[in-house]
Amino acid sequence: MVSRPNRARRPGAWFDPRLLIGLVLVLGAVGGVSAVVAGSDRTTAVYAARGALIVGDRVTAADLELSQVRLDGALPLYVTPERMPADGLVLARTVAAGELIPVSAVGASAEAGVTTVVVEPTDALAQAVAPGAVVDVWSSPQTERGAFGPPAVLVGQAGVVRVLEPGGLSVGAGRRSVELRVPREAVAAVLTAIANGAAIAVVPVNQPLGG
Repeated sequence: MVSRPNRARRPGAWFDPRLLIGLVLVLGAVGGVSAVVAGSDRTTAVYAARGALIVGDRVTAADLELSQVRLDGALPLYVTPERMPADGLVLARTVAAGELIPVSAVGASAEAGVTTVVVEPTDALAQAVAPGAVVDVWSSPQTERGAFGPPAVLVGQAGVVRVLEPGGLSVGAGRRSVELRVPREAVAAVLTAIANGAAIAVVPVNQPLGG
């Protein structure tokens, strides 16, 4: 039997195309995982409230805390260190403790049209009425017969500065008062309602979610 001479194999004749396909799939999977890991690590420092902030409060970087969050396209909506002026910002609405500071909730100058006033509600205060809460002040005018007329909103979206406990001889029998931050144009209506003996109620607007 005559043996056939060995034919020299051409370079690359041994290569299996399936190996190339498998290699491409592996590299693609590794690249995808790397992209996901890198994307999940793209966080940005954004200011958050240490405690409840109410309308008219001026805050600086020292009054806030930085939170590392991933906001993606929503980043322009929040206050970052680059956006914080040296003299701070003024709250245009109440911001809850721990909440990120939205750009829409702050301004660069003090709100000259806001002041504080103390009211004593006719009934007991709700538990949600606390510093930093947003409340509506309702008033029912007293009629000539000693009854009260239909209630109406006296001041809407007022910020609670503090809750005052009764003091002196009224301890135990008096009611708690509330210091509120309200628009200056609403002060006259509030004082008129108090002077005329109207029934006043402070109703929380931002009720907390149940745990």
